[in-house]
Amino acid sequence: MLGFKVLPVSPELCEQVRSSLKAPQYGHPAHAEPAAGYGPCRSCLRQFHVGCDRRLLFTYNPFAGIDPYPSPGPIFIHENACQPFDQVSTFPPELRSLPLTFEGYGLERWFVARERPTDSDIEAAIARLFANPDVDYIHVRNTRRAVLWPTLHDWTQGAGDRHSISCGIFRCD
Repeated sequence: MLGFKVLPVSPELCEQVRSSLKAPQYGHPAHAEPAAGYGPCRSCLRQFHVGCDRRLLFTYNPFAGIDPYPSPGPIFIHENACQPFDQVSTFPPELRSLPLTFEGYGLERWFVARERPTDSDIEAAIARLFANPDVDYIHVRNTRRAVLWPTLHDWTQGAGDRHSISCGIFRCD
């Protein structure tokens, strides 16, 4: 079985946002609001409960430390601390039913391949992408909104040591 790990935004970065109400990478103000959409939270990788959960919106660059070209965009986390997603070889259950696009990237953030899996095809899509030796990590996007979600990474090649993406899927043994 293919080993992989989905990495959310780091707990340290989330705590910085919660305590300062600023985006740590840019200093822009974070916006607090009741959840108006499903999200998901980039820490626990669960969907928000509309009208019940409170969330913080802030600017985040998922490629920081990997590529000098910035790609900032808006992301949400729960306003109060939540348990970061930390399961190995498990895709976040609450993301499975959403329209997903997996984008495989290689060295220097070079786009290599793309998959649009259904719920039942997620693990097979991850395996197909990581079967390509040029794919180092996979970014997950909402197909309808083109929003960047977590990244998947291949741990079997030691890439987990080379990259410090704070939101991703990685391969591991």
